[in-house]
Amino acid sequence: MVHELMNRIHGRSAKVGVIGLGYVGLPLAERAGRAGFAVLGFDVSAERVARINRGESYIGDVASDALVALRERNLIEATTDVRRMRECDILVICVPTPLNPTREPDMRYIEAASENVAASIRPGQLVILESTTYPGTTRELILPRIERNGLRVGEQIFLAFSPERIDPGQTSSQGFSVENTPKVVGGVTAHCTELASAFYGYITSRVVPVSSPDVAELTKLFENVFRAVNIALVNELALLCDRMGLNVWEVIEAAATKPYGFMKFTPGPGLGGHCIPIDPFYLTWKARAYDLTTRFIELAGEINTQMPRHVRDLVVRALNRARKPLNGSAIVLLGVAYKPDVDDYRESPAFKVYDLLVADGATVIPCDPHIDEFELHDGRRMRTVPLTDDLLRQCDCAVIVTNHRAFDYERIVTLAPVVVDTRNATRSIQGPLRAKIVVL
Repeated sequence: MVHELMNRIHGRSAKVGVIGLGYVGLPLAERAGRAGFAVLGFDVSAERVARINRGESYIGDVASDALVALRERNLIEATTDVRRMRECDILVICVPTPLNPTREPDMRYIEAASENVAASIRPGQLVILESTTYPGTTRELILPRIERNGLRVGEQIFLAFSPERIDPGQTSSQGFSVENTPKVVGGVTAHCTELASAFYGYITSRVVPVSSPDVAELTKLFENVFRAVNIALVNELALLCDRMGLNVWEVIEAAATKPYGFMKFTPGPGLGGHCIPIDPFYLTWKARAYDLTTRFIELAGEINTQMPRHVRDLVVRALNRARKPLNGSAIVLLGVAYKPDVDDYRESPAFKVYDLLVADGATVIPCDPHIDEFELHDGRRMRTVPLTDDLLRQCDCAVIVTNHRAFDYERIVTLAPVVVDTRNATRSIQGPLRAKIVVL
């Protein structure tokens, strides 16, 4: 089984199934197709499936032209029919791993995907989990399901974990993408690691094998915990600098001139995206099973979740300059996406800022050049509006939540009565206009 599957991988005759065609799955599917593998994508959304089969991308990191080219060569297809998983030699699970309302891991998507895999598993298949999760998931949730019918992992079937490392908005020409980001791989057995490493060797420029799926699972969480803790540290520094009357951005830039022993992080209105606000809590939850309280991680979470309230307070301060109350004011919210120059608004801090301002009686008008419509936490659908000169003149305050390059910041500061800048996007604006800006 091992040699046959290995030969199919090296000969690019192995068929790759990608389960979940979102921000992780679709870029992987597109890259695998460009590497010469025939790809069959699975998704519960019939709309997504239809768009892929028409050669239309709904993910900013994947060009529609690339999908059209793959469709013309019969290298990519999408379906909602999970029974077709049996056709695939390699199955890669790329489904969401959110938190439930009590901030504990919500494993229903991984469980559903692994049940579908188990129902179609056949000898000679390699199953890889890419979804970010707590250490032990691959062994505890997936392995017993796919061995249910008597097939043994490491002998007739193979299982590994390789965490996704997707940075939305990046391409290989700009920075890091699927094809040039090192891939950590941990298999249940040595053969599992070898097969998964061979596959990813055609996907990315460097593969990093580790001793087990548990190590690979913890590696991904540690990467995101590292960022969450350091962001919390610099956010706390921002709060202190605000009290002391110092410019935190100046402090950070000065510290960043040290050529060793310092890594630059910047403050902001709160955490966004699917990784940093969520993944650390997978580890805190797992740590409790070992009677350990991960205090650094939990403290970082407390600090980061308080930043939208600080933004609300800065808006109050900015309005005070104009002798206006927050209640009844019109606030233009600049940016809904969680990071600049993308249309991804998952867990965006803009939502919490929005809720806090509305709760205090403000009218909030969202503007984002990359997003036409978005969904709030309570399920309400909202549309953004174009950022016109009249809107800026007529509002009471403009709040920069996301520093999109498409925004003309000098125009914004010139026309808006006051501006709250949570990203230091207005740093180049000097002179009299500077007095209109309240910086995080």
